[in-house]
Amino acid sequence: MHIILFGPPGSGKGTQSKFITKRYGIPQIATGDMLREEVNIGNKLGKTIKNIMNNGNLVTDEIVISLFKKRINHDDCQKGFLLDGFPRNIYQANAIKKLDIYIDFIIELVIPDEIALLRIIGRQVHITSGRIYHIKYNPPKVKDRDDITGEKLTIRKDDQESIVRKRLLEYHKLTLPLIKYYIHETKKNNHQYYKINANNSIDNVSVQIANILD
Repeated sequence: MHIILFGPPGSGKGTQSKFITKRYGIPQIATGDMLREEVNIGNKLGKTIKNIMNNGNLVTDEIVISLFKKRINHDDCQKGFLLDGFPRNIYQANAIKKLDIYIDFIIELVIPDEIALLRIIGRQVHITSGRIYHIKYNPPKVKDRDDITGEKLTIRKDDQESIVRKRLLEYHKLTLPLIKYYIHETKKNNHQYYKINANNSIDNVSVQIANILD
C-alpha cells in the first residue's frame, strides 16, 4: 500500500501519520528524515547535503529523488509506505511516476487556516521530554508548568503567529499544484484521491482514514 498524506500545519498530519504506520505496518518516509539520515552517515553525499543546508539553501530535487529511490529498497517498505512531505512539487511527483511506483491513495487533510492557527499558537512544550500541551485543548494542570516535572513550558519559535501564517501560505503555494496534479491523475484512474475534514476530533479523523484504507 503506497500512500501520500497532505495536510497543513495544525491539521494533525503528524498524529494521523503515526496512526497509519502503526495500523498498517508501513514506514513513514519524510524528506527531512531522509536528509538527516544521509548527513549522519557522513558519506560524500551526506557532506554535500550538510553544506547545502548549512548555507540555508534547498536540497535539489535530484538529490531528494535519489534518496527516495534508496529508501524504498529497505526491507520495511515491502508492504508499502506513507509519504510525508514528499513529493513537494510536480517534478518530484513525475519522478515517482517514472519509477513505476503506483500510489494507491492520496489523502488530503483539510482545515481552515484560522482553526489551524488556533491549534498551533496555543501549543506549549516541555523541552526535555517533548510533552506537548495546549492552553485550550490540552492545558497543563498548573498554568505554564509541566504536569510531571513542574518545569516551565515554552512556546516554540516556529509556533509564533507570524511564522505560522507564513508556513500556512507556503504550504498552500507548494501543495495546490500537487493536489490539482493528483486530482487529474485520479480522473485517469491512476490513483484514489480523498479529502478529509480535519476540523474534527483525532479519533474521528482516524476513523475516516481507516474507512478509506481498510
